[in-house]
Amino acid sequence: MNADRPLDGIRSIKVKLGLLVAVSIVVAAVVAQIGDRAGVPTWLTLPVTIVAALGVTQWLARGMTSPLREMTSAASRMATGDYSQRVSATSADEVGALAAAFNTMAADLADADRQRRQLVATVSHELRTPLTAQQALLENLVDGVVRPDDAVLRTALAQAERLGALVGDLLDLSRVDGGRVPLTLARVDVRELVEQAVAEAAVSRRGTVHVVDVPSGLRVVADDARLHQVLANLLDNADRHSPAGGTVTVSAGREGSERWWLLVRDEGPGVPAESAERIFDRFGSGDDAGGGTGIGLAIASWVCELHGGSISVLETPPGERGARIRAVLPLEPRPAPTPATPAPQKTTEPPHLEEPPVPQPVPAAAGASPATPGAPGAPTRSTDSVPVGDREPLIDSVFGDLWPEAGLAPQVRLLLVCVGVGVLSAILLPYRNMGLALLVVLLTGGAVLWRTSGRRTSRWSLVTAVVCIGLASLAVLRAADWLMVLAVLLGIVLTATALTGATGLPSVVAGAAAWPLAALRGLPLLGRTIGATSRVAIVWPIVRTAAISLVALVVFGGLFASGDAVFGSWAGALVPQLAWDSLIFRFFVGFVMGGALLAAAYVALNPPKVQRIVAPVARPVARVWEWVVPFGLVVALFVAFVVAQAAAMFGGHDYVRRTTGLTYADYVHQGFGQLTVATVLTLATIALTVRKAPQETPRERLVLRVLVGSLCALTLVVVASALHRMDLYQQAYGFTVLRVLVDAFELWLGLLVVLVLVAGIRLRGWWLPRAALLSAAAFVLVGGVLNPEAWVAQHNIDRYAATGKLDIAYLSTLGPDAAPTIVAGLPRDLAICAVALDPASGDDVLAWNLGRSRASALGLAPASDAELNRCTTLEDAAPR
Repeated sequence: MNADRPLDGIRSIKVKLGLLVAVSIVVAAVVAQIGDRAGVPTWLTLPVTIVAALGVTQWLARGMTSPLREMTSAASRMATGDYSQRVSATSADEVGALAAAFNTMAADLADADRQRRQLVATVSHELRTPLTAQQALLENLVDGVVRPDDAVLRTALAQAERLGALVGDLLDLSRVDGGRVPLTLARVDVRELVEQAVAEAAVSRRGTVHVVDVPSGLRVVADDARLHQVLANLLDNADRHSPAGGTVTVSAGREGSERWWLLVRDEGPGVPAESAERIFDRFGSGDDAGGGTGIGLAIASWVCELHGGSISVLETPPGERGARIRAVLPLEPRPAPTPATPAPQKTTEPPHLEEPPVPQPVPAAAGASPATPGAPGAPTRSTDSVPVGDREPLIDSVFGDLWPEAGLAPQVRLLLVCVGVGVLSAILLPYRNMGLALLVVLLTGGAVLWRTSGRRTSRWSLVTAVVCIGLASLAVLRAADWLMVLAVLLGIVLTATALTGATGLPSVVAGAAAWPLAALRGLPLLGRTIGATSRVAIVWPIVRTAAISLVALVVFGGLFASGDAVFGSWAGALVPQLAWDSLIFRFFVGFVMGGALLAAAYVALNPPKVQRIVAPVARPVARVWEWVVPFGLVVALFVAFVVAQAAAMFGGHDYVRRTTGLTYADYVHQGFGQLTVATVLTLATIALTVRKAPQETPRERLVLRVLVGSLCALTLVVVASALHRMDLYQQAYGFTVLRVLVDAFELWLGLLVVLVLVAGIRLRGWWLPRAALLSAAAFVLVGGVLNPEAWVAQHNIDRYAATGKLDIAYLSTLGPDAAPTIVAGLPRDLAICAVALDPASGDDVLAWNLGRSRASALGLAPASDAELNRCTTLEDAAPR
């Protein structure tokens, strides 16, 4: 089995596609199962599974699609006149059969093109000789050098007849191609036909003797003119190839009850066996010494086929010489219907033959073969047609002008650096708590992107770099995993905007999407880079040496560690976990981290033109009231809501219960989610209004500013109401991290409303998306510095001091960041129930984190059995 074309032996394309899908699914399932058995999280397993499935698909489909790509390239080259390219037809399926048929067609077209060029050369030679002789004769007549006697005129006539015969052959060939020569069948006496053709052939005076051996009374049904043409061409061919004084014999006779034969025999050199079939092809005269165009025998073959017969070259008997051409025809032919052709238009002009253009040779490049375009004798390429093989690859055509790739050399060093970062991640990150190791990996990856990007000197890139370093520092500042997830996601979006230079909202979204899409867009460059590594002499020896050394280290180290306890203890202290599950987990981590960095590096190296992605051109409404009326209704609803909030605030709990039947706590809890959604929809409403509202006149702009400003002001009241409701709810039911995050999100929405209000005053908001990203990053950074889990713990402790209510079960879910606050604010018997003991156990230097370090420094003693039982009682009695 060919490793490059593994499915070539299968004869059905449907079976191949089925196997392709089945194998891809099996590979994906196996990789996912391996990751699951090794305890790899789904978010790490999924990208590796997708890449593995796509890699197997690419490998299996390579032999299936490569003939189609080759055919596309070859067809494009054929359009420019290059018929030399062939397709690799190794597959046994329908695509392989198509490739074989394509190669046959290409060979036929190449032969036809060769014959066309031969015709041009032959006809040029045949026309030049009589024309030169006639020109010389006419010049002599004009100059008086010769007198116009009978001999001179016969010479001129012979040259004219030669020209006429050649043009007649070409016109006959043109009729053959058009299929416009129907048969006119009639009763023909074969002997009379042969004698007439022999008498006409004798006029040529070539010095041959003609012998007729045809029985009297042989009558057939045929087209007299076409049959005479066959005889004339056969006799002309025999006369030209016979020596002076040689004999040309024409014989005929019956063959069975339905057919008859016609044989022309000469005493010339004969027809070589390898040319016996080719001489009936057009322009295939059998040799180059005969002086003919090779058209006559092709016409003779065509006439015989029209009659339902055939013509062939007989083998010359041993001891004899000369060619024997024999035609076998039916006594009463039933000609096949000729292909339908458009009826010729009536014209008074004589028919003419359009000579094909003669290709102009151009100088060949060094080392170019004559079969390649640009070599002498090869057709020149049209400037309007570019072969598919020279066009952009499929991936380039998918992304188009939005993400071109031009002039990118293989990036061997960048690939090795990304692989190194992946290896570093596989060594440092697994089996460690979030801490210094994560910060090192993030900063290393950021440094690679900074070095690769061509936009690192822009102001936005500098600001983004500072903010991303701050977000990454949360890995060593706080122990809350959810905070780091938010920081990493914001860092990804900020980095994507810096690498692509995105400003508007559509371009920011496209820039963020470019990161994962780079895994597909960068495949051509990755393939060229991997191929280039084979040309770097030092790379693969290093890889081989490292692989062999690792195997030797694992094998002999494992043997010595299992054979000696002291050596085993040393190995256990120096070598990280190398169990099978550990290796798999580390591979997944390294693959994802290195692959993500490689994709981001491609975006930095070749950023997409995301600025071209803009919202469709807005079509403002024709009349102001078309947008003022619906927008005014929204403003009126906001006003009514604000009035309702004021009534509830000033009316108090009794008014709310009397009006709604709800307690005040239920009332404030019920509407918080709706108010948050209303804030988001308000921002969308403002964006739509700005696009549809006309802004041509100062009055129209003033109306827009007033209404949008009013809605923004009212929205800020809604934001304040939502925050007030959440505060009341937390005072009643306790503080949680989720509720604090919701508060922060609502505050951020309020900040966006303020930014929109500023943009509305200026009627320019291109900076809004970047400002929104920076503000979100600022919220996460400030929140990380303020320690949200400690803030939640402190407010719950304050609530406990004021009301005596405390949710011990929830406090126990808070991380190490809240531990110092809990220990300082609660009695030991309560604190020991809410803080995990020794939260930094097992951490090394690379896992150092300020939050866990401070919690570990508390030094809480383990709880006694009585204290543990009391913790369980407190958890069961805690309010929910």
